[in-house]
Amino acid sequence: MIIENDGVDASSSTAFLSRMLQFGDSMFPIGAFAFSSGLESAIQEGVVTDAATLRAFARTALEQAARGDCIALIGAHRAATAGDVDALARIDAQVYARKLSDEARTMSVRMGKKFTEMGVEVVGAPLLRTWRECIETSVTPGCYPIALAINFAVQDLPASQAFVVHQYGVATTILGAALRLMKVSHIETQKILYELTGQAAGMYEAAAAARLSDMAGFAPLADILAAVHARAHVRLFMS
Repeated sequence: MIIENDGVDASSSTAFLSRMLQFGDSMFPIGAFAFSSGLESAIQEGVVTDAATLRAFARTALEQAARGDCIALIGAHRAATAGDVDALARIDAQVYARKLSDEARTMSVRMGKKFTEMGVEVVGAPLLRTWRECIETSVTPGCYPIALAINFAVQDLPASQAFVVHQYGVATTILGAALRLMKVSHIETQKILYELTGQAAGMYEAAAAARLSDMAGFAPLADILAAVHARAHVRLFMS
């Protein structure tokens, strides 16, 4: 059990929920708004044209994340709980190596660094400070799933909640970008979000049962769209 300096019992359900909401907020200042997770190219190339194809695109992104980044996230949460920095660095390297496009790597490490820095300032746990030093000295890339796992582990927040925050972030990044890139309403994006978040439990169970070696980010169309985006003359988003 962790008792914070303000006297709040971090193991209580109320504290669990409030801190999950804080660090999972789509407006949490880590720069997620600057990325579209490939949606910009998907729209430009006619892959996403309406609410139905947007839903399919977002669902695919969530499935890809569950089979890749989220397996690493759960493994990193276990390593962080044990205070094993070497294991965290190994897992981080595996996440980075599976990001085939420059834009995907940039997105993950920028958000990971900012999330770590915010965690140091807000939570202040020693492991977060150590992880920030590892990033600053280039010991490790500092990918976002690992930063999220460490943040939740040091607060005694469960891996399942970190998983939900990660997947919610994937979905809201895409759907938020859609509102700026295409003709889709807030009602339509909220309906898509409601549907997709209902699938989180099954995805978590599969990711939690997987080994790190099972991580797979194979999504040819996503990689092609990332390559197209990198060469685009006009871009609103960084990915």
